[in-house]
Amino acid sequence: QVQLVESGGGLVQAGDSLRLSCAASGRTFRGFAIGWFRQTPGKEREFVSAITWSDDSTYYTDSVKGRFTISRDNAENTVYLQMNSLKPEDTATYYCAATNYDWDYRSVYQYRYWGQGTQVTVSS
Repeated sequence: QVQLVESGGGLVQAGDSLRLSCAASGRTFRGFAIGWFRQTPGKEREFVSAITWSDDSTYYTDSVKGRFTISRDNAENTVYLQMNSLKPEDTATYYCAATNYDWDYRSVYQYRYWGQGTQVTVSS
């Protein structure tokens, strides 16, 4: 069992930066890929970014490429999402999730463990 806790969300202005953290407890991240997803009311949860365990390969949705960076600190059992040049359309609840499958990191169905989410609000 893996418990995930997100933190770092908040209210910022367009152009600002935030760093989200996803901390694991219960067991380590060893062997798990970690994904970040976001969701706004009335919409499906959408993929943002993911990082693998095996070789730290990273994946991003097109709308955040060049602005967001995902990284992991295995010693701290934490994955980070550095978000720069934030835009109002980045406003959402952000969730981290863990999976030990590797068939489609962009799919919500791949992920077994989910955090409770952290709110990011970007004002214009």
